[in-house]
Formats: sequence, structure tokens, C-alpha cells
Amino acid sequence: MSTGERDEEQHAATSHRAADGDTGLSDNAQALHKKNIDRPACFNNTFQEMLFVLAATMAIGMSSFFAGTVTVISSFIGRDLDMSTAEITWISSASSLSSGAFLLFFGKIADLFGRKLLFVGSLFLFSVVCLGAGFSQTAIQVDVLSGVLGLFSASAVPPAVGLLGVVYEQPSKRKNYAFACFSAGNPLGFVAGTIFGGIATSIFNWRASFWLLAIIFIVFTVIAFFCVPKDFTDKEDLSWDTVKRFDLVGTILTVGGIGMFSAALSLGDTAAAGWKTNYVLALLIVGLLLIIGFVFWELYFPYPLMPMTIWKDRNFTLVLSILMLGFVAFTPAAFFVALYFQTVWRMGALQVAVHVLPMAINGIIVNCFAGWALNRISNKLLMGIGAAAYTIACLLFAMNRSSDSYWAFCFPGLVLIVVGADLEFNVANMYVMSSMPPSQQSTAGGIFQTVTKLCMTIGLGIATAVFNAQKREPTMSTYWDNETQPYAAVYWMATAAAGLSVFLVPFLTIGTQGNMKSKADDGSEESEPVRPLAEVAKSG
Repeated sequence: MSTGERDEEQHAATSHRAADGDTGLSDNAQALHKKNIDRPACFNNTFQEMLFVLAATMAIGMSSFFAGTVTVISSFIGRDLDMSTAEITWISSASSLSSGAFLLFFGKIADLFGRKLLFVGSLFLFSVVCLGAGFSQTAIQVDVLSGVLGLFSASAVPPAVGLLGVVYEQPSKRKNYAFACFSAGNPLGFVAGTIFGGIATSIFNWRASFWLLAIIFIVFTVIAFFCVPKDFTDKEDLSWDTVKRFDLVGTILTVGGIGMFSAALSLGDTAAAGWKTNYVLALLIVGLLLIIGFVFWELYFPYPLMPMTIWKDRNFTLVLSILMLGFVAFTPAAFFVALYFQTVWRMGALQVAVHVLPMAINGIIVNCFAGWALNRISNKLLMGIGAAAYTIACLLFAMNRSSDSYWAFCFPGLVLIVVGADLEFNVANMYVMSSMPPSQQSTAGGIFQTVTKLCMTIGLGIATAVFNAQKREPTMSTYWDNETQPYAAVYWMATAAAGLSVFLVPFLTIGTQGNMKSKADDGSEESEPVRPLAEVAKSG
């Protein structure tokens, strides 16, 4: 029996015991769990634990930190290096493309061969490449290095998620707060990148923004080296048998499929003949075929990169579907709001940073609330609130005109869109991580991040096409002036995506997450035990 199979059976048994009120622990251990004051034994003190969680949070925030920085400095880079619109677009597209394509690959690597070295090494190499990007002299150099940065962000996230999942294996309030902090890295990373990028560019130039990123992540490399505990889960030796079980075919299919599909979405509206361009159509069709081939391959390969049986859990599928629609709305809305401030309201980099600051402040508040609420409030209700907040936020952005005050539509929209992002991300992240055994925690993180990255790329690709089409031929109501109409069209698209997610929420059946007590102990509503991979496979 392989390590993964043993872990799956043990994970299944533990889940059933927890649901029956029997954790399988000693009396002393049960007492500690009930008090929810037990610090994981791998930490010497609470300060080390806090630094570990913060370092893991920076891992998931790497790509969004970079995206936020690029949002406010892209026009400065383009002007300085004489870049075309397509070349400027590829600064962010190259990063998201490489990141999304390699997440599953690095998730499997981390689970098989170890997480700490991959995690710390990724943080270090990310900072080195950021330093190099600041010295770029041509458009090609910036675009290529952006792709490399995406690769290292992809290699950092799965081991970080895996380490969190192993350290906080049992449901508890402490785990809820740790994962709430971790979940904040994605939306807050974007806002922090916008703020720091704006400040550095205003004081010095766009190159200083990359150098500031390098400094930030070299500091967290040192923190991670000393504070991240050793990964004690069983690891595989590098052998021919391990290589055969690595799923090389699945890796090639997913990297090629996601890479080509994402490239087509990024290139479609900037190519010479638009979406009718031969190479765009070829990338789109071949990419989709490879993704479909990946799904069929994973159904039959005995050691899959993505166990397809997890999708048989209805709540798993619904939670991720709601999250996916939310990210299709969030990414273009956040990007084009910042762009709107720059191009329509003629704000400088520092002004943009100040105006998006409410996202960061409210993001901290919402994540603290999420950590407290996951085991107290029905997660179905939290997902509903998140979906509604997304929809209202995008609707507010859509109603904004160039003559309107920032406080009328943009401010409440910025506050609400973070409510949607953080609540949905926390619930979904906790559910996905609980669905897989300790030996596959990095794979679980890879699946989760791949889905979100792909939806971010799809959302931005659709939004760019909508924006450019409306810019060429303004056809909307005279309520908006011609300069605002392309942005309003993007926000209506985001509103539609977020609104669709609202209709999926009633079909969820999850209650709370993160409780060690059974229903019989406290009479509270508890979510049905998350069905682990082994159990789903047996019942399917």
C-alpha cells in the first residue's frame, strides 16, 4: 500500500470519528482540542507560529502582489521602454500564464519530495528575478522575466498550502484563523502591490517598484528559512518507480493546455486580425483539446495529478464554481478600476494607491471576521453574502460616471468587492484543503490555485475583449460619456458573472467548518463531514 493510500484511509477514518464525536485522541489531547488553545508542537513559541503563517501568506500573495504593482507602473514602463499595447499587456499576462500552467506540477513535486526546500527556494528566486526585472532595458526582457516570476510564484504556493495543511491537520479555531490569514494574501497582495508600487514609482521610478519587491521577498525568505517547520510527512526517493507514478503525461497535458488556452485569451484582442488570427485560433483550439485530454487521462491514470473523484462531492463542485465566477468578476473589476483612475480621472501612481487603500483596510477586517465566523456561522450563508457583495460592488462600478464623486460609487464598490473575495476564498480554501489527506495537501493547494488562476485569466481575457470592442464602437446609453463606456461595459460583464454565482448558493448544503465537537455535543449546525478522496472513490 502506497503512502498516499495509507494517508487517505487514515484521513477517512479520522473524519468519521470526528463526526461521531470521537477524535481518536487521548483524553489529554481531547481536552486540549476542546479548549482550542493547543499550539502545534512543531513551533517553539507563538511568535514563530505567527511568522510561519505570515510567510505562507506572502507565498499566495506573490502573484497578486506583482499584479498590483504592474497595474500602477505599466504605463510608466511602456513609456520608458517604448512598448506597444500588446507588449504592455504581456507584463501581467506572462506571469499569470506561467503561474497557472505549473501549479499542479509543483503541487505534485512538493507532495512527493518535500515542501520546505521548494518553498524557501521559490521565495529566494522570486526576489532575485524581481531585482533583475528592475534592470530591464527592453520590452522582451520585462515580459520574459515576468513569466519567470509567475513560474516561481507557482512553485511557492503548493508547498506553502501543504505545510499549512499538515501543521494544522485537525479542525480547530486556530486552523480557521491561520487559513483566514493565508487567504488574505490573494486580495490584499494586489492592493499592497498597488500601494507600494505607487509609492516607489512616485518617489523614484518604475524600476524601484521591482527592487522594493525584491527587498520584501528576500526578507521573507530569511523568515521562512528559520520559522517554517520541517515537513515530517513521508517522502518518496527519486527512483524509476517514483517517476512512473509522477504522471508526466498529465503534467504535459495540463501545462500545454492551460498555457496555450491562456495565451490565446491574452493575445486574442491584440493580434493583427483579433480573434480571427490563425495562431490565436490554433492556440485556443489546441489548448482546449489538451485540457479535455487531461481530464480523460486523469480519470484512468492510477496516480493522477488531479484526482477527478473529488469533483463527485457536490459541495466541492459548487463551492469552486461559485468561487470561479467570483474571480471572473473580481480580477477585471479591480484591474479596470485602477486603470480608470489613471486614464479617466488622470490620477498619478500615488493617488491610485491612496484611492484603493479601502480595499486593503476592509480586507484585513473581513479576514479577521472570517477566521472567527467559519466555525460559528453557516458557511452557506457566508458564500451567499460573498456572492451578493461581489454583485453589488460590480453594479456600483458600472453605474459610475466620470462626473460622479469617488465616494458615490467607487468607494462602496471597493469596500464590498473585498467582502466577496475574502469570504468566498476562506470558505472554499478550507473546504478544499479538508477534502484531501495530509500526503496530498500541496496537490489540493495546486488544484485550488489552478482553478482560480485560470478563472482570473478568463475573466481578464473576456473583459479586455469587451473593453476594446466598446472603445472602438461606443453603443451604450448616453448616461455614460464615450470615455467611460468601455469601463462600464467591463463592469456589467463582471456583474453578470457575479450575479450568476448567487443562483448557485441555494444548492449548497455546508454548515460550519473547523469544529472539533460533534452535533450531539453542542447542538449547533455542523457541516456534513467533508468526504475525503478515499471515501469518494469507494462510493463512486
